[in-house]
Amino acid sequence: MTGAGLSERIAARAEAAGVPVECALSDALARYVDLLVRWNERMNLTGLTDDDAGLDRLVVEPLGAARRLPTGALRVIDIGSGGGSPAVPMKLARPDVQLRMVESKSRKAAFLREAVRHLGISGAEVEACRYEQLAARVRDDERATVVTVRAVRLDEDGFECLSRLLASGGRLFLFEREDGDGGARVGGRFASMETYPLVESLRSRLVVLSLVGDQKA
Repeated sequence: MTGAGLSERIAARAEAAGVPVECALSDALARYVDLLVRWNERMNLTGLTDDDAGLDRLVVEPLGAARRLPTGALRVIDIGSGGGSPAVPMKLARPDVQLRMVESKSRKAAFLREAVRHLGISGAEVEACRYEQLAARVRDDERATVVTVRAVRLDEDGFECLSRLLASGGRLFLFEREDGDGGARVGGRFASMETYPLVESLRSRLVVLSLVGDQKA
């Protein structure tokens, strides 16, 4: 399903989750999902589809997370951006955000660049590299206000690496199920944790970890 029908379904799913959207945003999200589905027919970008559960995961979860972004000018780095969710829907919901999507697989990075072009998104760029490589060369003025992570396995070294991508006082957004272990990361680099429900039927939540101290390498 594409066009107006898909836009209406997205609006209905968002409304059901308590994150109502205006028509212009649901239309833009429908264009993103349509592009993703068409590219997914040629390459394996994501296992998600445009059924209700897929829409909840692809666009509704990010819409809920976008509401938790700080106000004012901010930079967001999305790790393992893949098919563009949660980064692209969050950017569409908050066009003022400066977005950097990090994706090591070249074909997925190509899709992300096409999504930016196709949707007419400004203030977004794609880094075709591993996040560890970006962390090793990031400049102080490039550090993010928020780093977002979904479906990326992280060990202690991974969390340490992500901390170097964050400005002092920055936040790490972890998308996970209710039984996830994001809260276990409180302590050390991360001083506090907040959790927010995202989509009830998916039992998903957003875990927000706050960074303290000067993270200059």
